[in-house]
Amino acid sequence: MKKSHILAIAIVAVAIGILISASKDVTTYSNFTQATQNGERVKLIGQLVKDRPVEYDPEKDPNYLGFYLKDEAGEVRKVVLRAAKPQDFERSESIVLTGQMQGENFEASDMLLKCPSKYKDQEIYVRSEKKS
Repeated sequence: MKKSHILAIAIVAVAIGILISASKDVTTYSNFTQATQNGERVKLIGQLVKDRPVEYDPEKDPNYLGFYLKDEAGEVRKVVLRAAKPQDFERSESIVLTGQMQGENFEASDMLLKCPSKYKDQEIYVRSEKKS
């Protein structure tokens, strides 16, 4: 076999490996009901429920944020993010979360906030310290 054939086979094998590893981290947009049913990692879009408490005590645990989110289907669930609370968190218009259901709670690994129109086109991205 020629060296060029061996090199071409190696390149194809590496490309297939990259495609397989990249496809494992693909998440889909979902809601709480679908996330509960399939148990896989998903993305949720929703709004902060402002009449429910936000649990964040930086003196006790600066990397614990608990809050309630209303998804696009109208279902409300508690969300836990193992990261510091972002500035202007309560003022966000919408929240995009990546994570999965753990019992009745949604364990988020990433959070993206859409800021109010005053800060048009600005987004805040938060990544959890916890490896999922």
